[in-house]
Amino acid sequence: MEFSLVRSEVWAPHKDAAPNSRAEGDGFVSSANGTRFCCGGWQHVYSGLVPGHAYRISWRATWDGIREPTDMLVGHVYWAEMAPDCSVPGTAIIWDYVCAEPGGGPAVFSADLVAPAGTECMTIRATLRWTAEGRVVWSMPTIEDLGKPVVRPPVRVAVATGPQDAPAEGRRTVAGGTEYYARLAEAACSEGGARLVALPEIGIQWLVPGHAYEKAVPVPGPETDRFADIARRHGAVIVLGLLEKAGDAVHNSAVIIDAGGTVAGTYRKVHLASSEAMSGILPGDGFPVVDTAVGRVGCNICMDSSATESSRLVGLNGADFLVLPIMGDHRACRWTPGRPYLDEARWRCIHRTRAMDNQLCMVVARNRSAGSCIIDRSGEVLAYNDGNRDWIVADVRFDDRYRKWSGGCFRQVNWRQRRPRLYRAFTEPDPAALRRLRPRS
Repeated sequence: MEFSLVRSEVWAPHKDAAPNSRAEGDGFVSSANGTRFCCGGWQHVYSGLVPGHAYRISWRATWDGIREPTDMLVGHVYWAEMAPDCSVPGTAIIWDYVCAEPGGGPAVFSADLVAPAGTECMTIRATLRWTAEGRVVWSMPTIEDLGKPVVRPPVRVAVATGPQDAPAEGRRTVAGGTEYYARLAEAACSEGGARLVALPEIGIQWLVPGHAYEKAVPVPGPETDRFADIARRHGAVIVLGLLEKAGDAVHNSAVIIDAGGTVAGTYRKVHLASSEAMSGILPGDGFPVVDTAVGRVGCNICMDSSATESSRLVGLNGADFLVLPIMGDHRACRWTPGRPYLDEARWRCIHRTRAMDNQLCMVVARNRSAGSCIIDRSGEVLAYNDGNRDWIVADVRFDDRYRKWSGGCFRQVNWRQRRPRLYRAFTEPDPAALRRLRPRS
């Protein structure tokens, strides 16, 4: 049975919130009712959907007099028949956002969504809210049955560090460090079947004596070529931490080597540790995310993790994986002067939060092995190295199975609820938090 329109009707959560609505030609008008309580619009109910099929759902919105369209125009699909006065569907109904493409002209709301198991009908809602003035004209939705979607297979991810008590001998040169981590990456691929391998911060130079300037290597170069060969032979993506010599500068970098053996991208650490910041090492100036054979990969390095913006920008750039080469974290250690140690409870909390807040898989590669982990976007720790293993491995799924208890998709809610225009003041270089550190007059 093909899907068909059952009815189009006005909806509002309360009679006093209802916009002034009417059909107009081929469109549906919602005009603000003069109060900021205004909320409502049009809904279209369809029947005959096939559970498990993907549907491309889209409509257009043309408005005038609406100050913040991103806030004030919103689209939803509820996978059930919704009463026209229902705004809280309970826990039994699954629902999705339909977001608008950015731009200054007419908005196109569009999404490819999969009908959940048991679906018999669908309610599409186009809503005007949070404004006492302005109007919008919605077009009739178009719906295309895309059939059963192609499901991305899981990706086997490995973090290769060597055990915590591995002898340092043999790693006192760049060549020795390169060979040590190359053997680990090789094993993770050949024995563990990994398709994404993460290695620690400045791994190949970690135990090499001397200043960073003397140890840094070019990218690409002989050291990255060694890992490129492994990536090519196993069809794997390898993220290699190293000190990079780039012209007259040195960076603490993570090199993303794609499955074909080419350098897909290089991330340069943006937030330097205090010891690095005064050493001549140059910080990076961005958070690139690159397309690879296993999905979209972005990186942070060590101290980056302490700045919330680091992982958020990788998430906003659409990463599937955030690879974090790291030596340690001052938040997961003692909070008084003295010999450092790893507080594993705090450590797990930090990285689980990053995964959930940014809806990506955290792949954490610690030089001393203990604490290296793979965490999915629900915050579940899929694999954890207690310090005794050469490498850990886990299968990371891509299917969108994470729903809030209320039926909404966690990833959609995570990003759609944002209101970026309110955050601009906090990107200024002199926020109130920094001013607190100054002496008071």
